Order: sequence, then C-alpha cells, then structure tokens
Amino acid sequence: MLSLAQYEDLAAVAHGHLCAGQILGIRMAMHGLELLGIDDPAGRDRKRLVTYVEIDRCATDALAVVTGCRLGKRALKFRDFGKMAATFCDLSAGRAVRLAARESAKERAREMYPEIEGWNRQQMRAYREMPAGDLFDIQWVRVTVGPQDLPGYKAPKVACAKCGENISFGREVIVNEEAVCRHCAGERYYTPESCSAT
Repeated sequence: MLSLAQYEDLAAVAHGHLCAGQILGIRMAMHGLELLGIDDPAGRDRKRLVTYVEIDRCATDALAVVTGCRLGKRALKFRDFGKMAATFCDLSAGRAVRLAARESAKERAREMYPEIEGWNRQQMRAYREMPAGDLFDIQWVRVTVGPQDLPGYKAPKVACAKCGENISFGREVIVNEEAVCRHCAGERYYTPESCSAT
C-alpha cells in the first residue's frame, strides 16, 4: 500500500478537493485492508477484494482510490443505508470486515485541536493522527457475494417483457410469470415524460 500522504494526493485528484471525509475514507480503507492482510489492492490482490459502501459521500471516492474497487469493475457495491461505513470482503479467504465511522471522532477532533479554526481543518488533522480504534467501530461479518455479483461475471441478457430493454446480471424480476426490468415492475427512480427523445 501507499502512504497516507500519497493516498491523499490521489484522492484530491479523484474527488476534486481534499476534505475530512476523504481522509476518513482513506483511513477506513487502509485499516480494513490491513485487517484482511491485503497489502497490494491495486496489484496482485486486486481480484481478491469486493467493497460495499453504505453512503454516497466524499469518503466513497477515497475508498475507491485506496482499494482500487470501482463500480465499473463490479468490485465496488453501493448500498444506500446513509451510514459512513464500508465492508471489505476478501474473496480468497472468505472473510469480511465492516468499519463504521464513530460520531465521537468529531468531538475528539475538537478536543485535540481547539486552536484550529473550522471543523473541517480540525477533523482533517485529527483524522490523520487518531488511532483507528478511535475513528471506527470494527466488526467481522459474513457477506455472501453471489456469482452474479462478482467481477467478470458473464450471463445471457434477458429482454424485458414490457419495455423490451435488455437486463444484465440476473437483475430481472418475475411478474405474472414474465421477466421484466425493475422499472417496469414498479421500482422507479425516473418517470418518462414522453415515449422517446429525438
């Protein structure tokens, strides 16, 4: 693994700036990988790791920088739980560890550096120095990563019986004995304004 300072530089480029959330994400990923014994996530260990993140904030970009896990590689999984937490899964060893940021770390940062103006600058400095046990709750967990969720998984596509769009990776649902996409089954994040754009 790289040093904290090196990851900070990479995270600042990837995210557009460096903030306390980025440093927290870097530390979270570094510690999670250390607990799993993964020391080369971008190299020889890259196919061993799948990471689940529970929030779509700054820390997530930093986690991706350290772990090398990306959505497009199917190694980064997003579960929208609204928690500053991530689970690191070692596929080779069948082990997983979940780290959740402790809310008390923010107060501890204020106590450590009351002379620094601004909570972000206080937290940035403190998060670089605080022991991992003060930053995170750590829990060994069991995660079942099905074959359809693994990087490199290939499967035939299924056409939705309602809209005709192709569905990959077994994400179709059966409604009235027909394979349909999640949108047509009622799980929607958008509403069409017209039939098609021109």
